[in-house]
Amino acid sequence: MLGIKKKYYVKQELDDDKPSIHGRMKRNNNNNQNHQTGFCLMSMLELQKPIIDTPCQPVKKAAASTIIAVFLITVLMVSVGWLDISFFSGVSSYQNMVVGSKSTTARHKPEFPLECSTENQTQTCRKDYPTTTGIPPMNTSKVECPSFFRWIHEDLRHWKQTGISRDMIEGARKTAHFRLVIVKGKAYVEKYRNSIQTRDKFTLWGILQLLRMYPGRLPDLELMFDCDDRPVVRSRDFQGPNARPPPLFRYCADEWSLDIVFPDWSFWGWAETNIRPWRNVLKEIKKGNERRKWKERVPYAYWRGNPSVAPTRKDLMKCNATDKNNWNTLLYVQDWDRESKQGFKHSNVEDQCSHRYKIYTEGWAWSVSEKYILACDSMTLYVRSRFYDFFIRGMLPLQHYWPISENTKCTGNWGGCWEIHT
Repeated sequence: MLGIKKKYYVKQELDDDKPSIHGRMKRNNNNNQNHQTGFCLMSMLELQKPIIDTPCQPVKKAAASTIIAVFLITVLMVSVGWLDISFFSGVSSYQNMVVGSKSTTARHKPEFPLECSTENQTQTCRKDYPTTTGIPPMNTSKVECPSFFRWIHEDLRHWKQTGISRDMIEGARKTAHFRLVIVKGKAYVEKYRNSIQTRDKFTLWGILQLLRMYPGRLPDLELMFDCDDRPVVRSRDFQGPNARPPPLFRYCADEWSLDIVFPDWSFWGWAETNIRPWRNVLKEIKKGNERRKWKERVPYAYWRGNPSVAPTRKDLMKCNATDKNNWNTLLYVQDWDRESKQGFKHSNVEDQCSHRYKIYTEGWAWSVSEKYILACDSMTLYVRSRFYDFFIRGMLPLQHYWPISENTKCTGNWGGCWEIHT
């Protein structure tokens, strides 16, 4: 990381409401290594001195700083509306939302737009954005956090006693797509390789929005980020008191890995599938929920997705209704290439709450579709999954979803026998 001379320049400003449209692909082979990122980031060359002066010995302070950083990032995402927790329970109340006092006075959301011109491709971003905010912090004496917040400490417990050393951080570089450093309210990025589609760019876009909305609130931090699907830090490789697992952030993990989960890129938009940022999509899903009462919806279990990405999904397609067997299911194959050519006419997630039951099954890893399915006020039939994202561990079976056994999923009456429980 030392001596980095690569600077990231402005290429284009993202528009929350107008994402670009491209066909979905497993790997983005059209990116070339010289392609400049589309975000306003400072050169990492400016960080040489602070990094050199940073001690490399393992210290517990580093682990504590990481916990504070992850906790604060998640809190801020909830507070600005990117993570509307109310949809988990399928009701319109905000019982699980982070709340302060019972005052009904709405907090003003500060706006610090990124002023980056698309005309001059080599223009760097202005450096006079505010680094502190005059807005007083929330009263935290009565704050109640969502249940999934407790998993932050669980994910970071592996470094609680040893702290995080420079060697540990560098150990995560093997699979990382980028390194993120935040110092005094400014973001610095070192890119190592291209991610699938634009995952890395939208992840960084979300972090930049945090920095602009809450200047001075994020602590100094450094982390490695892997944008691929499956976790890679296996717990079996780091056993015993002298274990030194690399702290690697990604979008999901499982019980056999030590990867640290972080909100996935689609919360800020998924351009290749024409999906807008979460706060925009959630508003539309809520409107879609109001169009038809639950009793008026199609009495079948609905799923739409790409079955070719995982054996579990191919197996699910066997549960589709046929002339011989009617499992009360409507399962559809999602062809993203065809949808792209047709303008994504059948891919609006806000229009997919028309059935009484929605099926969730993971793909190659966890599925981005999880939050959109849970946001519908239809009953979620959740096929047992191996992978988890940052919020699903806070969900409870029979309260937020109905658990479905992977081995016996085709033996039940998907859209019928669950009605008495609903």
